[in-house]
Amino acid sequence: MAESAQMFEVLKPGLATTVQDLGRPGYYHLGLPVSGAMDRFALIAANRLVGNPDGAAGLEIVFLGPELRFEADALVAVTGADMPPKLDGTEQPGWTAFRVRAGEVLSFGFLKAGARAYLAIAGGIDVPDVLGSRSTYALGALGGFEGRALKAGDRLPLGAAAGTGREGASTPSELRRPVGGTGQVLRALPGLYWHRITEESQAGFFEDTWKVAPEADRIGYRFRGGRKLDFVPREQPFGAGSDPSNIVDSCYPYGSIQVPGGTEPIVLHRDAVSGGGYFMIGTVISADMDLIGQLQPHQPVRFEAVTMEAALAARKTEQERLARL
Repeated sequence: MAESAQMFEVLKPGLATTVQDLGRPGYYHLGLPVSGAMDRFALIAANRLVGNPDGAAGLEIVFLGPELRFEADALVAVTGADMPPKLDGTEQPGWTAFRVRAGEVLSFGFLKAGARAYLAIAGGIDVPDVLGSRSTYALGALGGFEGRALKAGDRLPLGAAAGTGREGASTPSELRRPVGGTGQVLRALPGLYWHRITEESQAGFFEDTWKVAPEADRIGYRFRGGRKLDFVPREQPFGAGSDPSNIVDSCYPYGSIQVPGGTEPIVLHRDAVSGGGYFMIGTVISADMDLIGQLQPHQPVRFEAVTMEAALAARKTEQERLARL
């Protein structure tokens, strides 16, 4: 970490505020998850507004915002969830770059929609690079600021700003992904262990409305409310547990949907383990993974089955939206 005179101090940490960038791919086979922002598009948008590289480290703010006092002037932007930023109590626009003066306090209003807001600061947060990333993996006490969520009294250093950000720059409304609402749909590609459940359960999984469980975090989002899955009878193979949902330990792809006991689907997210013994019904497509990070507990959701061709087309659409920023 380079010496830097530019710092900000955490007066109040919020609920679960961590340093995140775009993650550390390449170590999943060693059991280290990718980590990084749950809503990658929102972090990239915030970074571009203040003139940072897409992968610069910012803050991921969950449900309740922190209070931060800046020790030097800075250009900042807040994107993602509708959690209005405030400067010394005066509300500022979201998805827009604005100036913070030395000594001012940046705080956040009540959450109106979504779950995670992202704060980018010109120059990025200059915590140590660990395995190619500054992202926090709290379960492993790795990366970020001391490998943990922020606490009151922490002082975080900033890197040198490139000077290419512009106060008042704003992300066009048509490029901002809507958050909140009751009609959320997660597109998923059936597969992996799809054959392990009956045809009736295969149809029911996509017909039912599920609700986000309170146990939804960076490791995975759990869903409740749909019908229990029925499994095709079989003799459990050596190495698998006794429950029909158990398999011989296998790799867990990012976004895969495991259903322990056949009751509550869990979509594995940025800090998920890389393998285990629960069967997987399929995988949420990459284009919808950011959306999961903005879901609130008890929010109703449906899963929709799509083909590989549709998944690739959706990924292309997301790439085009990113290119238009």
